[in-house]
This record gives sequence, structure tokens and C-alpha cells, in this order.
Amino acid sequence: MMRLLKNKINLLTVCIFVLSVVFTSCNKNVVFSEYTKLPEEGWKTENKLKFEVDIKDNKPYHNVFLNVRHADSYPYSNLFVFLTTTYPDGKTSIDTLECILANKKGQWQGDGAGDLWDNKIPLKQNLIFPQAGKYTFTFEQGMRTNPLPLILDFGMTVELAK
Repeated sequence: MMRLLKNKINLLTVCIFVLSVVFTSCNKNVVFSEYTKLPEEGWKTENKLKFEVDIKDNKPYHNVFLNVRHADSYPYSNLFVFLTTTYPDGKTSIDTLECILANKKGQWQGDGAGDLWDNKIPLKQNLIFPQAGKYTFTFEQGMRTNPLPLILDFGMTVELAK
């Protein structure tokens, strides 16, 4: 009986080690990843989401993604956001972005679990940041509905391009 218990403990230890190696190796290219939980009453236009990303080395190529988690009952097939980027030298740029959440047939994109959908939307691929330092990315929802319901979390990920 003790031998069987010892074998189960050894097997559990090996499984935990293998899983930790797999998950660690999957995330080694992630430079930044953060989500902001939005209030239950919805995302108000005045609720600007700010992400500060420290780019230590601007030489390698980076991929930038927007992360949108929404409920199955979200009433639209897309999400417009206004993005203000503040560069390390203080200069700013403003962009309007459309996040496509459903295809033309109305089927949700991304990964679904129950009534939640996660979308990792490519924003920029093989980007070289113009300078090293701290970038501030500020997002404001740009839909006509205020507050915007059923967008649950919003975030961004910056990865080293492979």
C-alpha cells in the first residue's frame, strides 16, 4: 500500500514538473500581458483603460494583441476602440481600431467557454518599437452605446515575434 502511494506521489510530482515546464516555455516570449476587469454596469466612454509597457530592447520584432473577453449575449459583432499611444519621448498618436468579434454569419470568433468568449486580436505584427522605454497605451470604447454592456475584460499582450 505504501509503495502504491509513493508511486502516485512520484507520478504527481513528475506531472506537475512537466506542466510547469510547458507553461513556462509557452510564455517566455511574452513581454507584457494584462487584463482590466470592467464594471458590471458596462464600459463607459469616460472609463479609459491604461496599460504601461516598458520596452527594454526595441531592436527585436514584436507582436501586439488586443484581448477582449465578452459575454455570449453581447449585442454587437464588433467593438470599436480609440487608442492613444504615448511614446517614451512624450509624443502621442491616436488611432481608431475595430475588433471583429463575430463572422458574417454571426458566429462568435475566439475561444468560447460556457457563455464567455475570449478573443486575442492581432493589432500589429512584426513591429519594431521606434525607441526603448515606457509606452502608455490608453483605450476608450468607441461604440455608440454608453455604457457598453457585456464586455467583461479588456487587455493587451506584447510578445517577441518568433
